[in-house]
Amino acid sequence: MPETVPEPQTAEKAETTQPVLKPQTTLRLLLRNKLAVVGLVFIALWTLGAVFADLLPYGATQPGVGGLLQGPTLAHPFGTDNFGRDLLSRVLAGGRISLWTGLIAIAISLLIGVPLGAFAGFVRGRAGGLVMRLMDMLLAFPSLVLAMAIAAAMGPGMVSAMVAVGIVGIPEFARIVHGQTLSLRERDFVEAGHAIGLPARSILIRHIVPNALAPILVRATLGMGYAILTAASLSFIGLGAQPPDPEWGVLISDGRGYIISGEWWMTTFPGLAIATSILGFNLLGDGLRDVLDPRLRTSK
Repeated sequence: MPETVPEPQTAEKAETTQPVLKPQTTLRLLLRNKLAVVGLVFIALWTLGAVFADLLPYGATQPGVGGLLQGPTLAHPFGTDNFGRDLLSRVLAGGRISLWTGLIAIAISLLIGVPLGAFAGFVRGRAGGLVMRLMDMLLAFPSLVLAMAIAAAMGPGMVSAMVAVGIVGIPEFARIVHGQTLSLRERDFVEAGHAIGLPARSILIRHIVPNALAPILVRATLGMGYAILTAASLSFIGLGAQPPDPEWGVLISDGRGYIISGEWWMTTFPGLAIATSILGFNLLGDGLRDVLDPRLRTSK
């Protein structure tokens, strides 16, 4: 009987031990998670509010639409501020600024942190060690303090806040991708790629990074909440968005002087906006982690 010759293994045919879920399957499993659905609802509500904020009868920066420091009424459900501006319009318009700030900051962290972590984990040696020691140096500083220092050096403004928050998030993504790359580079499909002569860049971009997308996606979702909170903190102390921009941190800063005198709505509604948006992204991130991690998925 003639012997059967085993088919040569290629990088495309070599499988990882971690099953890859289709987007439809991921969405179906995610919708089964009640807490993740709650998070999606919060995110969807603030996104829709930000998109359609301009349809409200009062502009976010339009003064004198109601009485000064008027409490919540049917005409102004969130009340008015010290300039007679409708607070509901300002909170919804502020959601647009905060969501864009979070997205751009996370994009900066991803575009810089992922390549650095993948490079350091794949090449290792002195170059990889130098990159990770630099990341450790950034992680040694409290994140808010580092963001404040960067924003202060760049000057007050929303762009400064976006860049500062994005730079602070780089080490987190770099360390995640670095750990994933160190693990994946020892897998059979990477060895097969080396055996058939694939360039190192091709192996890294086409095979290693795609297999590390699950933890990257989870960290990006959780990072959105942190980015919104940090940007609001910078705006609160005057290093982020500047009045009259209706950013949530600016709204809380404007209303802090009226807490003692009883105008509670000036800080309560922007604070609830920050809290619910952060809660939404945290719940969604936890749900994605449960769905994308096969160990957690199979244990349920």
